[in-house]
Amino acid sequence: MSSPDERAAGFSLSVDVAQMRDWVHDFAVDVIRPAAAEWDEREETPWPILEQAAKVGLYSLDFFSSQWLDPSGLGMVVAFEELFWGDAGIGLSLAGSGLAAVAVASNGTDEQIGEWLPQMFGGPGEVKLGAFCSSEPDAGSDVGAIRTRAVYDEAADEWVLNGTKTWVTNGGIADVHVVVASVDPSLGSRGQASFIVPPGTRGLSQGQKFRKHGIRASHTAEVVLDDVRVPGRCLVGGKERMDARLARIAEGRSSGEQAAMRTFERSRPSVAAMAVGIARAALEYSAEYARNRVQFGRPIGQNQAIAFMLADMQASVDAARLLTWRAAWMARHGLAFSRAEGSMSKLVAGETAVRVTEQAIQILGGNGYTRDFPVERWHRDAKIFTIFEGTSEIQRMIIGRAVTGLDVR
Repeated sequence: MSSPDERAAGFSLSVDVAQMRDWVHDFAVDVIRPAAAEWDEREETPWPILEQAAKVGLYSLDFFSSQWLDPSGLGMVVAFEELFWGDAGIGLSLAGSGLAAVAVASNGTDEQIGEWLPQMFGGPGEVKLGAFCSSEPDAGSDVGAIRTRAVYDEAADEWVLNGTKTWVTNGGIADVHVVVASVDPSLGSRGQASFIVPPGTRGLSQGQKFRKHGIRASHTAEVVLDDVRVPGRCLVGGKERMDARLARIAEGRSSGEQAAMRTFERSRPSVAAMAVGIARAALEYSAEYARNRVQFGRPIGQNQAIAFMLADMQASVDAARLLTWRAAWMARHGLAFSRAEGSMSKLVAGETAVRVTEQAIQILGGNGYTRDFPVERWHRDAKIFTIFEGTSEIQRMIIGRAVTGLDVR
């Protein structure tokens, strides 16, 4: 197994995290990799893999929470790197509930966390899913353009949701959906909140299921909300807290913060780790290929053109990992991303994954362009990391604002 050199980061993984890494890696080797090509072709949620992961405790609230709360902050990013080293589509099926869980865990009440997070994972024999619904047909990177509306019915103590969400991982097939909606359109993005839609709620349905370029084993679809009624207690964080926040905004005492952006900011290092896993897979595979592929009487890895490419690939992967670990460590220790460190990790890791997987195809030549070798799938999978949860351009804008102190647009 090829693992990161923790000493290069100026710190080392704890014994628990290192053992967890090796355990997840073994699962990726034994279960995920052998099934990856099949589920990519089928373009379906790999329920048998989810069930196997649940049986061993890998797909579980206990595993996700223990890694999320690891004192070093590195548990989750280390786990995700190994899962996505195995396969990005299957990896996202295993990790997809995490974003909805983060939305509730980061902003919800203790009662909401205790009630809803277990229902996003289930257990062996009854695997469940969560889905975070933010993007809309006319509101992707522009989260402030969200039109889905939530109106409070005081007599019934219910919120009524109407709108259409798109690009939702696990959308429509999840047991619990967390939906970002506008409660006060006059405040724009500052008037948004998140709502938990319980299992079986009437009015929520799956719209179009997308056929994608990559991560095809992960279900992505529209979610349609037609007079969806949820109990008042399903407003994430509670109405009292939301009313106080809106009052501060109205009085000019707070600039407010987008409900979706609070979730994305906390998830960026984890998404970066996923991209690092894909890039590392491509690097290791192409390096092994270069050692064994003989042309003109010697391994192609002896050619400077190949060796230099591999050198750049290795340096890029290690740099992306270090930025990811730094951001994860900062987040865990409550340090502000004053230089947009979370966005930096996502930007560099996503761009690295695309570049490294393309270089891997080049090293394999014609073989790399065929489905008989995994690098073409990894290249397809990598591209989404420059698009979802904030495009590379959005990340650069956020970083640019941090660097200049100006309102970069």
